[in-house]
Amino acid sequence: MISVRDRARGCLLGLAAGDALGAPAENLAPEEIAARWGVLTEIERGGTDDTEYTIFAATVLLRHGHALTSEDVARAWREEIVARLDGPMRGAGFSELGTVEALRRGLEPPLTGRWHAHGWSDGLAMRAAPYGIFAVGDPDEAARLVEADGRVSHTGEGIFGGRAVAAAVAVAMTGAPPGEVAGAALRAVPEDSWTARNLRAALDVVARTPRPLRGRALPDSFGRGLPDSFGRALRDTVVVRHYPWTDLAPEAVALAFAAYVAGDGEVEASVVTAANLGRDADTTAAVAGALAGAGRGEAAVPARWAERIGPVAGRCLPVVAGRDVRDVADEIVKGL
Repeated sequence: MISVRDRARGCLLGLAAGDALGAPAENLAPEEIAARWGVLTEIERGGTDDTEYTIFAATVLLRHGHALTSEDVARAWREEIVARLDGPMRGAGFSELGTVEALRRGLEPPLTGRWHAHGWSDGLAMRAAPYGIFAVGDPDEAARLVEADGRVSHTGEGIFGGRAVAAAVAVAMTGAPPGEVAGAALRAVPEDSWTARNLRAALDVVARTPRPLRGRALPDSFGRGLPDSFGRALRDTVVVRHYPWTDLAPEAVALAFAAYVAGDGEVEASVVTAANLGRDADTTAAVAGALAGAGRGEAAVPARWAERIGPVAGRCLPVVAGRDVRDVADEIVKGL
C-alpha cells in the first residue's frame, strides 16, 4: 500500500528528476539527442525553472488552501518575485518574463496573463502538480485551483494545459492506471480545445505504434534513440514546426502524456521517453515524472536520480533557494 505521503514525494521527486534529466535536451530534435547521447538516461546537471516554480506555487497554495484566488497569487509574484529582481530575470520562460513586466506596469489578473504574447505556453503546466497533490482524488478542484494560479500568467490554452496536468495528478495520486489518469486530463479541458485535440491524437499514436520502453530496463532496441515510428508519429501529430519556440502547452502536454502512457506509468520509462522526444524536454519530462511518481510513489523514482536531487539553488527564483521537493511534498500532505 503506497501512502499519500509517498505518492506526493514521488510526484515532486519525479518532476524534479524529469526536469533535470531533460534540461540538456531542451530545444533539441530527437535525432540530435540520439547523436549526442544515444539514449539520454542520466542526470547531468540540476533542474531548471520548472522545479523552482513548482515549489513557489506549492508555497502560495499552502498559505491559502482551497480559498486561493488569482489576487493571492499575483500578490505573491509582486512581493516575492518582482520585488526581489535585481537586473534581468534568469532562467525564466517567456510567459514568466511577460507576467513580471505586466505586474510592473500595474496590471491585475486576468490582464497579466493576456497582456503578453505567450499565454499559451507550458509555464502553468510545469508547475501544476502541487494542485493535484493537494486535491488528491478531486480532479475538478485541482483544475479550479490551478486555474486561479494560471490567470495571473496565462490565458486560453496555457490555462487548459495546467488544468489537464493538475486534474491528472489528482487522479494519479489515487493509484489509478495511466488510461484513467489521461481521461481525467481530457475531462478537465474543453472537448474542442487545441489541448484536448492534441491529447487525443497523442494517445492514439501510443495505442497504434510500438511502445519505446516497457519495464524498468532499457531494451537494446532503444539504444539509438526513440523508435522512428513512435517519435515520428508524435512529431507529425502534435508538433507545430513553423512556430519558433517549443514551449507551447498543447504540444508539451500531449508529448508528456504520450510518454507517460507509453511508459505504462513507470517513472524511469515515462521520464526517459519524454526527455528523448526533445522539444521542451525539461518540461515534458517533468510532467511525465510528476504523473508517474504520483502513481508509483517515492520508491519508484530511480535511486541514482533521487540522490542527484537536492535543495534548489534559486537561480531563477531566489525566494525558494534551499527548498527540497521532498519537504514541500510533506508540507502539502500535512495540510490535507
